[in-house]
Amino acid sequence: MKLTFLTPPALDKHKPAERTAGCTRVVYHMINIYELTVAALMEREGHDVRYRSFVLDEATPEDCFRFLREDDSDIYLFWTVNLSIPTDREIAAYLHERRQGAWVIYLGPGGTYFTQALATHERSIVVRGEPEETVVELIRLLSAGQDWHAIRGIAYLDPTTRQLVNNPPRPLIKNLDELPFPAIHFVEGYTFSNPKLKVSPYMAMVTSRNCPFHCIYCVPSSLTFAREIEYKRAHEGKKPPVGFRSTENVIEEIDLLASKGYKAIGFMDDNFIVTARRLRAIGEALKKHGIVWGCQARVDAINEEVAQILRETGCRYVDLGVESFNDEILRYIKKGITSAQIHEAIGLLKRYDVPVKLNILIGTSPIETVETIKETFREAKRLKVDQVMYNIVSPFPATEFYELAKENGWIEGGEYTPTDVQRESILNYPNLSSKQMERLLFKNNLRFFLSPGFIWRNLRQFSSLRDFKVAFKALRIKLFG
Repeated sequence: MKLTFLTPPALDKHKPAERTAGCTRVVYHMINIYELTVAALMEREGHDVRYRSFVLDEATPEDCFRFLREDDSDIYLFWTVNLSIPTDREIAAYLHERRQGAWVIYLGPGGTYFTQALATHERSIVVRGEPEETVVELIRLLSAGQDWHAIRGIAYLDPTTRQLVNNPPRPLIKNLDELPFPAIHFVEGYTFSNPKLKVSPYMAMVTSRNCPFHCIYCVPSSLTFAREIEYKRAHEGKKPPVGFRSTENVIEEIDLLASKGYKAIGFMDDNFIVTARRLRAIGEALKKHGIVWGCQARVDAINEEVAQILRETGCRYVDLGVESFNDEILRYIKKGITSAQIHEAIGLLKRYDVPVKLNILIGTSPIETVETIKETFREAKRLKVDQVMYNIVSPFPATEFYELAKENGWIEGGEYTPTDVQRESILNYPNLSSKQMERLLFKNNLRFFLSPGFIWRNLRQFSSLRDFKVAFKALRIKLFG
């Protein structure tokens, strides 16, 4: 069958949804490794696979509609996140009207939670949770013209009753090494840059799935979000276990990327640093090829041995989820760390010359006030780390924070609506409003990112004019939209 993985442009006044992290709009182009893994599986199954991103092409809605009028794919697959639901629904409706024999398949967290909003046509199928094995089985049966309605992990509209059917969930993949490497050849015509690494050509990798910790607000990536929503439904709210690729399998992919000329890799794992032994093995493989790299980690994963390995193997950033320097807030959100541990981790990384990026999330609890936010901002500035990402918490469905926010009436309008966490809030606490949080975030972003110290620390690190232009454009979008 002829399959097209489709990423439409935004059809409204907003910038397109970013579909990898899944909770913001596009600031700079990222590689959707999760979707490309499914595309690689479809190629392995022998299908005619195409990948068309009107976002990467920076194309117009009319370009997209023209393509759809002329295209003859049998199946269109969307990696749908909450912010992309209106656009994906409109494109799917256009397809169903003009291509009555075509199928639409939704992957990702959007359909996993907002299933009813997407399963609105008898030729639309929602794949919930971890998608790979479900998509393989589904398209095998569709290709053979066989009955697919009993497949686990899908939802669809019953054509007779017009009722939504949610089939039982599919078990998690046991061996991630059995998955093919992402089909990055579909995006090799684009040059990606990561403003944190400042070196290109750049590629993203994922070596594990999920996180074992219990922060009440957290949605680390769009795949994790889909995986958690689906697993929690079937397991009384328990988080899914973490899945790891073997070190050998990870190194094999690194060798492949090096052979293709990639000079920088960003690891998108929810928590990349697990053990020093694993870190050293992967780090040495990167060092062998002269690849610079970065990752996300918890502060309690950073010790002296880890910091030394990071420096020796070319790590150019560690992205630390800090959220706040207030211990009372950290306890409330079940972060599992203290402000002392945050300072210790930052101190170790700076001692070993490993660049530090902090993630600060404001409004994570009713304890938050204007003053606690300002204190966090002041402390982040005082520490003189390389980068800080400031966001506003959102009550994402299927999180503990969502339940608390609904129960206590903190959500504007009473129910979650998708927002861009980089600039928007739908939360109002008794002592802190959404507008206050938005104003504080905007003013602090201006002070931090336009400060001479930040500009000087980052400006001298770029390896090319092109990487600088990408970072400058991303900063402009982040600050001003």
